[in-house]
Amino acid sequence: MLETLRKIVQEVNAAPDLESVLDVIVRRVQRAMRTDVCSIYLIDQQRERYVLMATQGLNRKSVGQVSLSLDEGVVGMIGQRAEPINLEDAATHSAFTYLKGTGEKKFHAFLGVPIIHHRTLLGVLVVQQKLIRKFDESEEAFMVTMSAQLAGVIAHAEATGSILQISDHTKTESDRKFEGVSGCIGVAIGPAVVMTPLADLNGVPDRKIDDIKAEVAKFKSALAQVRRDIKRVGRSLAKRLRSEERELFDVYIRMLDDNALAGEIISRIKEGSWAQGALRQVIGEHVQQFSMMDDPYLRERATDIRDLGRRMLTCLQESGPSLSEIEFPENTILVADELTPAMLGEVPTEKLIGLLSVHGSGNSHAAILARSMGIPTVMGVVDLPYTRIEGLQVILDGYSGRVFVNPSPDLSQCYRDIIREKMRSMPGLKG
Repeated sequence: MLETLRKIVQEVNAAPDLESVLDVIVRRVQRAMRTDVCSIYLIDQQRERYVLMATQGLNRKSVGQVSLSLDEGVVGMIGQRAEPINLEDAATHSAFTYLKGTGEKKFHAFLGVPIIHHRTLLGVLVVQQKLIRKFDESEEAFMVTMSAQLAGVIAHAEATGSILQISDHTKTESDRKFEGVSGCIGVAIGPAVVMTPLADLNGVPDRKIDDIKAEVAKFKSALAQVRRDIKRVGRSLAKRLRSEERELFDVYIRMLDDNALAGEIISRIKEGSWAQGALRQVIGEHVQQFSMMDDPYLRERATDIRDLGRRMLTCLQESGPSLSEIEFPENTILVADELTPAMLGEVPTEKLIGLLSVHGSGNSHAAILARSMGIPTVMGVVDLPYTRIEGLQVILDGYSGRVFVNPSPDLSQCYRDIIREKMRSMPGLKG
């Protein structure tokens, strides 16, 4: 079960959004435990109800439609007790409430465990089976361990409803505040443009190939394209950077040399691996090595290596939207899970006024470049549901490390006054 748990958590961490996370959980847990049903009920704080948010085995049309009050049903009892409940025939329990439209009448065995993060109840994870029987201790332990592992992931995805509050209630809810750390001081107000990873390295399978020469040639072609892209990005930022910051792009290029990442990848291809698999292996090993380093500056290099890996994979796959096709509005605030120097160069410099990164710190190359360019930046906003804020108005406070999504007119005016005061003291500063 431990290996199964590890694989599930790995897949969850690679999922791009909350919906995908929940889908992975219910599918994998249902399969791992060989049950007929696995469902997740999450608390909607605004409505004060448990909402069925994902299921494998119940009627999928009921997802998002059926709900329970916080003290209703066995699910409500699990939340109130904050402990698992294991029933051999749930329908005979005094607290059982049948949720119409789910088709759960035919299921008897029931095991539910609370999903708790930092003593806050997020929801309940449930498995059900047609048989009348109690789940054994190992199955219960697996469910408890699973909920503990997943609680942090779900919390960071704003599983308690704040993603919905941002994406669906922006007309009524203002001043959603998120905390990070300052990467570069200053204030910026503008629409969010979310830049997503170019390709998913974690999703690349191992595969053997026969024509090694052709595979090496394919990789070298992708490598040449990435080199050209990095040089183009470096040139686009050259006027706004000092020589020492411009050298960061030379570092990127050197990392692609034959005696560095590229050489290792080619060696793996010559051993019989297809280019994408070799790329995933080498990038993964280097990312892990840098991520474990004690020095915070060196630890941040994992982000640069991951970015290069994604760019090479994109060229190998020849798929996905081109970054050059993204439309950047005036006063763009660039948002990403992990900002990289190359991402900065993709945005026309006259339109870029702020940078916002879910992960990373002031030691990242992106933050270093932001300070050199004088672009207000906030890093490490780990609770921000960044995939749901595309196009929304954002206030980025690089002094305090705070970010406000869908700010109220009063708050916007307050920050505009700050920007105006700053511009008066520094006439050449862009607002």
